[in-house]
Amino acid sequence: MSFFEALMIFCFGVSWPVSIWRSLRAPSVEGKSCLFLGIIILGYLAGIFHKCLYSLDWILGLYVLNLLMVAADLTIVLVRRRRAGAREPAGV
Repeated sequence: MSFFEALMIFCFGVSWPVSIWRSLRAPSVEGKSCLFLGIIILGYLAGIFHKCLYSLDWILGLYVLNLLMVAADLTIVLVRRRRAGAREPAGV
C-alpha cells in the first residue's frame, strides 16, 4: 500500500460527491461531458484490475467507491439529457 496512492484516490473521491450534487441541483447538465466521465470510469477500472492482479489491499475499496460515484454522476447526466430531449417540441 502506498500512502500517496491512498491520498490521491481520497482526494479524487472528495470531488465526486460535489459533482453529483451539482448535477442534481443544476437546471441543466449542459457542459458535463459523458466522454470525460467515461474515461474516468475506464481509469478507475484499470486501477481496480491492477489492485486485484498485483497489489490487493484496502485501497481497492476506494477505487470501487470512486467508480460508483462517477457512474452515478454519468447516470444522472444521461437521464437528465434524455428527459430534456423528450421535452423539446417536435421539429425544433
